Amino acid sequence: MTAESAPIEQNPTAPLSGPERRYRESLWIERILRRETVGGFLLLAATVLALIVANSAWGEGYFELRATYLQITFGDLFWEISVGKFAADALLAIFFFLAGLELKREFVAGELRDPRKALVPVVAAIGGVIVPAIIYVAIVLDDGPEALRGWAIPVATDIAFALAVLAVVGTALPLALRTFLLTLAVVDDLIAITIIAFFYTTDLEPLFLLASFIGLAVYGLLAQRYQEFFRVRETAAWAILLPIGIVVWFFMFESGVHATVAGVLLAFTVPVRAKGGDDDGLGPRMGLAEIFEHRYRPLSAGVAVPVFAFFSAGVAVGGWDGLVDAVSSPIALGIMAGLVVGKTVGITVATWLVTRLPGVSLPRGVKWVDLIGLALLAGMGFTVSLLISELSFGQGTALDDIGKVGILLGSLIAAVLAVILLGARNRQYKRQLADEQVDADGDGIPDVYGDDRVSS
Repeated sequence: MTAESAPIEQNPTAPLSGPERRYRESLWIERILRRETVGGFLLLAATVLALIVANSAWGEGYFELRATYLQITFGDLFWEISVGKFAADALLAIFFFLAGLELKREFVAGELRDPRKALVPVVAAIGGVIVPAIIYVAIVLDDGPEALRGWAIPVATDIAFALAVLAVVGTALPLALRTFLLTLAVVDDLIAITIIAFFYTTDLEPLFLLASFIGLAVYGLLAQRYQEFFRVRETAAWAILLPIGIVVWFFMFESGVHATVAGVLLAFTVPVRAKGGDDDGLGPRMGLAEIFEHRYRPLSAGVAVPVFAFFSAGVAVGGWDGLVDAVSSPIALGIMAGLVVGKTVGITVATWLVTRLPGVSLPRGVKWVDLIGLALLAGMGFTVSLLISELSFGQGTALDDIGKVGILLGSLIAAVLAVILLGARNRQYKRQLADEQVDADGDGIPDVYGDDRVSS
């Protein structure tokens, strides 16, 4: 790589156009895929371990640990939270903070900054939310209001799992398809967290909510103007903002709104672009959002999400008979059908409808069969689906266990079908990959990124 092209790889958020912008977007997507592959494997390992432990002789100890309370006392003040709830409300807030950073980056420097390009994945995400919910409701309609509370379980897409699978089986798939999945997934997360905020909020405490918003305003002000207040560079800003973020999370938790909402709101206040420009004369600079992403993603992918999965995915199925009973339940069937059929149909049909509009089409280089494979991949609900199941039915209840069986099996079926289809497509695209990596002019940018055929 030439000296001139090095800044492109180091600083993937600077506003460029043409071949350099497309190449920079490619590097950013590849970096995301590499990180999520590791996170996806850790998530899978934590899930398998939870299922083994929950159905072994250690099962009783596992459930007792999940119900154990962590306590904090400060003088006359006393606060406690169970281990399971801490994993779902506190640790998962880190995951949603990163999802918020990715979403904001998409709006500022990614695909969502161009309304024409954003329209298709956004509409696809909406279709992938509406149709699974309708299918679930249709299946459990006769099972009463308790079962209906789980209508939002199959609407979510797990970014870590979906991108991990795509990174493994889709090494040669078009960049536009991978960008499409990432954009769809972050919009899907935004919709899911909005559903959680509006439909799963109980016993709202207005004063705590107001205190949370005040803290959020302070956090946002300091995130935007930290250099003026503290005279520090971007790399030190996280240490100043972290305690304020914890306070915002606490007040959100006490307000009755699910505390993971705080993670997304905090992320939206973080600037994407570096203060004073993307280059200070000595080389490229990262924006605060990218610095936070580097700082917190290992914590999220390596600790927060796997620990949440370990304490949430553990379901005592009660042997083969218990598994059969759970799978045959309308709740589990509704979730599986929603994830596998609903996501595929919703995303595909919504995309087809929106591309009927004048001037709107699939990203260049993406075929409809590729989109169907991506839609299947989006049926891996998992992390957010597990959270919504707990909010719908209560952690550890019989209905929650049934819901989680449906989530695990539905996500597995969707993943297997997606691997089969996308794997076949990947083998076809591999035959084109060698030609697309040619750099005839030696500028450090593969020539394919200067061709309008790959504009995404």
